[in-house]
Amino acid sequence: MNIVFLVVVVVIALWAISAYNRLIALKGQTLNAWKQIDVQLKRRHDLIPNLVNAVKGAMDFEKGTLEAVIQARNQAVKIAGETTPTGGVKKLAAAEAQLMSAMSRFNVVVEQYPQLKATANIGQLQEELTSTENRVSFARQLYNDTATTYNVSQQQFPTNLIAGLAKAQPVELWEITDEKERAVPQVDLSMKPKA
Repeated sequence: MNIVFLVVVVVIALWAISAYNRLIALKGQTLNAWKQIDVQLKRRHDLIPNLVNAVKGAMDFEKGTLEAVIQARNQAVKIAGETTPTGGVKKLAAAEAQLMSAMSRFNVVVEQYPQLKATANIGQLQEELTSTENRVSFARQLYNDTATTYNVSQQQFPTNLIAGLAKAQPVELWEITDEKERAVPQVDLSMKPKA
């Protein structure tokens, strides 16, 4: 009887240790995935002023567009510094959506200046920014996948009994906050002139 009781206690203790270690590992993976987003956002935030400075002289009369990009970038940088996976993710996502909206307007304006598009420096900066956007998307996907696994593990029984000991807290997912970003693009291939 004592041996059965001892075996049960040992099995429960091993399970508790395993569950605790799994939660700690998931917490670390989630924080790492968050830092990968942070690294890519920093890269984006560093590229934008270079791009704006490269076109500033040729776009003197488009100051409003340039100022909107810089203001949106500065706001995103500020919020990024205040955000953690457990708080502020939605606010950061909204600031980044605002920045991307300003960058879209900026890119439309750049398209109107063939001499700018022909400049190798501007083309290279735009390519770097496009590459960075892809990296940001992949980093957000990795973060959301890891964060979801972490959040679900905290809620599953019997692991939820250990979550408090591991100081596991649910983390926010990165979600689309801008309704324009959610909208399905309308494609018209009819070649009819617009009225």
